[in-house]
Amino acid sequence: MESHSLTIRAKFPNHFHISSSLPRLAIINIPNSKFLFILSSSPMPLLTSSRRLEIHRRRTSFSRQSSNSSSKFIARAVGSDSDRQSNVTRELIILNSVLTLVLGVANRVLYKLALAPMKEYPFFLAQVTTFGYLAIYLSILYARYRAGIVTNEMVAYPKSRFLLIGFLEALGVISGMYAGAMLPGPAIPILNQTFLVWQLALSVFILGRTYSMNQIGGCLLVAAGVVLAVTSGPDSNQMLAGIAFVWPVLMVASSAFQAAASVIKEFVFIDAASRLKGKVLDIFVVNSFGSAFQALFVLLFLPFLSNLKGIPFSELPSFLKSGAGCFFNIGNNISGCDGAPLLPLLYIFTNIAFNISILNLVKISTAVISSLVVMSSVPLSMYLLSIPLPYLPEGSVLSPYFLLGSAVLLVGLILYNIPRAQKQDKEL
Repeated sequence: MESHSLTIRAKFPNHFHISSSLPRLAIINIPNSKFLFILSSSPMPLLTSSRRLEIHRRRTSFSRQSSNSSSKFIARAVGSDSDRQSNVTRELIILNSVLTLVLGVANRVLYKLALAPMKEYPFFLAQVTTFGYLAIYLSILYARYRAGIVTNEMVAYPKSRFLLIGFLEALGVISGMYAGAMLPGPAIPILNQTFLVWQLALSVFILGRTYSMNQIGGCLLVAAGVVLAVTSGPDSNQMLAGIAFVWPVLMVASSAFQAAASVIKEFVFIDAASRLKGKVLDIFVVNSFGSAFQALFVLLFLPFLSNLKGIPFSELPSFLKSGAGCFFNIGNNISGCDGAPLLPLLYIFTNIAFNISILNLVKISTAVISSLVVMSSVPLSMYLLSIPLPYLPEGSVLSPYFLLGSAVLLVGLILYNIPRAQKQDKEL
């Protein structure tokens, strides 16, 4: 007699991922960056599968002796045909990693190059940067508000926190640019890594966070690497030989202000989650209002900064006019502004592209990969800033002590970031 047999071919994923019903946040802070990224998993349970189920029906013949089995099912596992898709994804990650690395190095190098023509007017460059980002943020915020992504409750969040963020970021930007204009290029990325030390210490006191021994050890190595890189060796071989003590201190203080602002931003997102009943405060609400207050404080600091430079308040309009003339490189009576406005504008655009590239890399890969790429940009940028460059023809000599300190710092960064990045990957 004839019976029917079904062959079931099922393609199943290697694993199914079901997200938690509670939203999770991964907050990514980047030193010397105007962007704070918030990645949130979906609050809805997700069952993800890219496979399919195939059922084929065929006729088979059985002898009478097996007539008591009227049907038979044969299950076969069919191999995945997504190898090509995996290769494309792998290539995309590699390309984005290379792009992020290039932009990261360019961002650090252009930061110093942008300050070369504006050495006498770093305050004006800080103004242009602040108001430029403010215009970008407000435009995006308005579009998201019209689209319904940003709600009235988000916009109504207490502004006192944003005022504090703006105050700290204004101090960070101004002090960083004043110090960066006077420091040798390779010292800037080294001193900026103190951001991590400040962030860990401040988050303990402000957010009540606890850290693992790996993170604490990594943070101590970063601090030791900075000290070793910029102070060890004979006086003639020190990176900061001949540089006034106030400038490296001011750069470290700049990192402290930026770290404090980033910790306050994290507090705002945590506090807003309870006020908004579990909803995540839109990032552009924080960046827009924070930048608005930053722009206000940059203007309010102007009389104080002009007095520090020995410029009477009555001559302030003339000083601003000279700064604008240097930035746009116009006027026969202004010298030393070669490279403007090209270099400052290149720095602003590169900084935006760098931060967008980081966010995209995190989305398509992991936080571990993005952390490694960002850390890799530090030694590369230090090397490039040590060689003669257009508008920076003097260059710098990297002593063995500086290289040793840089290596200790990188080990500390890896020790601190890798366990944290792996934890973020699991949560996301």
